[in-house]
Amino acid sequence: MAPSDAIKVILPAFEQYYTIKKEEITPPFCAEAEFRSHNEQYFLVRSAHIADIDSNEFVYFADTYVLDTEKLEELVKAAWEAGLAKVKPYNGHRNSDVSLLIFTKSISPETAIKIKKTKLYKSYKFSLHGWSHFKLAVCDLGTTGKDGAPEVFSNRQGKDFIKLIKKNLKNPS
Repeated sequence: MAPSDAIKVILPAFEQYYTIKKEEITPPFCAEAEFRSHNEQYFLVRSAHIADIDSNEFVYFADTYVLDTEKLEELVKAAWEAGLAKVKPYNGHRNSDVSLLIFTKSISPETAIKIKKTKLYKSYKFSLHGWSHFKLAVCDLGTTGKDGAPEVFSNRQGKDFIKLIKKNLKNPS
C-alpha cells in the first residue's frame, strides 16, 4: 500500500470527532484534522458562571516514501509551528495538542530512535492559560508485524495512535 493510500484509509476513522481538511492545508502535509471542545461550568444556575474550558487538537498527516532524520525534523517543526499558530490561550484554555501522523515505506533505525525521543511541550503563563503537547506516530508500511498490521513507532504522547493505525491498516488474512 502506498503512503497516500494509507492516509485515505485512515481519514474516515477521524471523521466522527474531527473536522477533516483536504484542501487549503499547510504545505508539507496532505491532510489536516481539527478537534475543538468547549465546556462551561456553572454553580446551580447558568447565571452563576464559574469557568470556560477549551480543549483542542490539531492533527497533520504526511506521506513520504523514505523517512530519514532530516525529513522527520522538518515535518515535526512544520507541524508544531502550524499547530501553535492556531492556539489562542486565555484563562479558559485548557490544552491544545498538536499531532503528526507520518506514513512511509521505509524508515531507518536511527529515525525510529529519534521518534521515541521526540518531546515538545509549551505552557502558557505557567499553565494558567493551558498547555500544548506534541504527539507523533509514524507508520512504516514497508514492514508488517505478526498480526499483519504495519509497524508503528511513536513518542510517549502519541501511543494512543498506534492502536488506531494498526486496526485500520491491518491486512485482511
